[in-house]
Amino acid sequence: MRGVGVNYDTGLLYDGRSTRRRFATETVREELRMIADELHAPAVRVSGNDLDRLVLAGEAALEAGLELWFSPVPMDLEPDQFIEFLAECAAAAETLRARGDVVLVLGCELSVFCKGFVPGETSSERIATMMDPATFADQAKLAQLHAGMLLWPEVQQRVVAHARAAFGGRITYAAGMWEDVDWSLYDIVAVDAYRDAQNAATFADELRDRAKWGKPVVATEFGCCAYRGAAARGSAGWMIVDRSVDPPVLTGEYERDEQEQVTYLQELVAEFDQLDLAFWFSFAGYELPHRPDDPAHDLDLSSYGLVAVDDLGERRPKAVYGALAELNLGQ
Repeated sequence: MRGVGVNYDTGLLYDGRSTRRRFATETVREELRMIADELHAPAVRVSGNDLDRLVLAGEAALEAGLELWFSPVPMDLEPDQFIEFLAECAAAAETLRARGDVVLVLGCELSVFCKGFVPGETSSERIATMMDPATFADQAKLAQLHAGMLLWPEVQQRVVAHARAAFGGRITYAAGMWEDVDWSLYDIVAVDAYRDAQNAATFADELRDRAKWGKPVVATEFGCCAYRGAAARGSAGWMIVDRSVDPPVLTGEYERDEQEQVTYLQELVAEFDQLDLAFWFSFAGYELPHRPDDPAHDLDLSSYGLVAVDDLGERRPKAVYGALAELNLGQ
């Protein structure tokens, strides 16, 4: 594997709230330089759904000497809408490609983040549908889900065709492990690869199976939160915050354990030996403030970040920050 890259959030509107309200140009440039110079990452996946922010961060990444994975993430859009958005992003990525190495990532887990495939008006509703075992025991719900997913192949083809018309570089898609993707359409096979207690026994085999396409395989996301037991929850580790109250509060008592992230990083890198590249999720949880003196409201426990961010936006590297840098130096 070439090394461990980093996911960098430029801001995502999710369920009516932003994952990053502050977005200062100099902060973005500084953080991209940290990813290049301190973490020694070979690449960064810049994600979000504000095109202006994506371009600004993309420029900063290329200036820092990073391979840029330009990753627009449409949310709660119908297929026609997100195809149009991704085509606009492809044109912007082509402009950036004149400055350095750019890979275009055509969305992320679209079957749940956007409409038309899984029942539900919001991303949260669709994720809940997919996580509910009752969905797969209810014949009516199962039929509705099946009908939606039948639209998926044709939509993939349209997305790729529009992107190819505007972008001349390599393209891929950040797939959920449950999604059936026609990888013949893409240059790189990519999957959000979270290991948890439920898939641990089959995780390595599922990754190896993606090599059958004869193309580079990349983990566009992997990571866990920094509390005891978070590794077993994998991609669901963030679901420990009650947002029905103001301010949001943790749903129980969780013990901070930054070594949990370090161990997860080291174990998964060992499992990724056949991959070309893997991206840790993520650099920071900007709207999940670290409050060490207020454990019930220490929302950083639900963050996958390499750094903790307090209410003023000040950063503190977690233990996994140094561990990731060390791994990259050893590549």
